[in-house]
Amino acid sequence: MNFLYAAAPAAGQPSLIASLLPLIILFAIFYLLVILPQQRQAKKHKEMVENLKKGDKIITTGGIIAEVVKNEPDFIKAKIADNVEVKIDKAAVARKFEEEK
Repeated sequence: MNFLYAAAPAAGQPSLIASLLPLIILFAIFYLLVILPQQRQAKKHKEMVENLKKGDKIITTGGIIAEVVKNEPDFIKAKIADNVEVKIDKAAVARKFEEEK
């Protein structure tokens, strides 16, 4: 008798798709609200850093304001004071410095 009971399909159990649907919806919302905007921001930042040219002023993640001397493939050569030039990793550039006029 137990053998027949165990082999019969259980009525009322949700299908695999129905049980995974909330998880899929949660992942889609997470992707749209967190991952996608972060990817857009990273792309925008990369474009900004690649388009820096001599004379542009930047602010590093450390808060240093510097003037771009040369935009190299991996680094930016920048002037932080008279006769003081440093190489800055492109990832350390926070944003372009726009002076108020």
